[in-house]
Amino acid sequence: MVTLRLSQDVDADAFLADDPLALLVGMLLDQQFPMERAFGSPWLLATRMGVSRLDPAAIAAFDPEEFAALFATPPALHRYPQSMAARVQTLATLLVDDYDGDTARLWTTATSGAELLKRVKALPGFGEQKAKIFVALLGKQLGVRPAGWREAAGAYGEDGSTRSVADVTGPETLQAVREFKKAAKAKAKEAAQ
Repeated sequence: MVTLRLSQDVDADAFLADDPLALLVGMLLDQQFPMERAFGSPWLLATRMGVSRLDPAAIAAFDPEEFAALFATPPALHRYPQSMAARVQTLATLLVDDYDGDTARLWTTATSGAELLKRVKALPGFGEQKAKIFVALLGKQLGVRPAGWREAAGAYGEDGSTRSVADVTGPETLQAVREFKKAAKAKAKEAAQ
């Protein structure tokens, strides 16, 4: 079994490792919100729903107002609970329509890194950068490595890098990723001046 340390919470990380939709939702929520909380939110969502696994069909069919309330209940599952709840439901609907509700098929049936990247980029809330990071996360930590996956992930796929969540394996690498991001922001700010 895969061991993840993305939320830095044993139960939430075990849930991410066991439930493909949880991992995908965690990645979706990882924007304008602390990474650990984003990846801990799927476990909290499942707890609030009273389920042991997240099911795309159940999420897609959930009453949108009630689903948003699950996101907004303290502690909120995201900084923007209503809009992110809607985005998660849109993601779930796409998974039902395109992958028969089997989230892992998104990556297990991709025949190349380029195809995997294209599929991830087609998901709501996954732009170019987030899609590359998710491809790197799948390759580095879950062993999902279709031909060309590192190239598709770009710099995020580099062995030994500390650029993103794909490289977080514990508190030390989390700190290294934070330092990398801080330095990159400072460099971008300096270049803009």
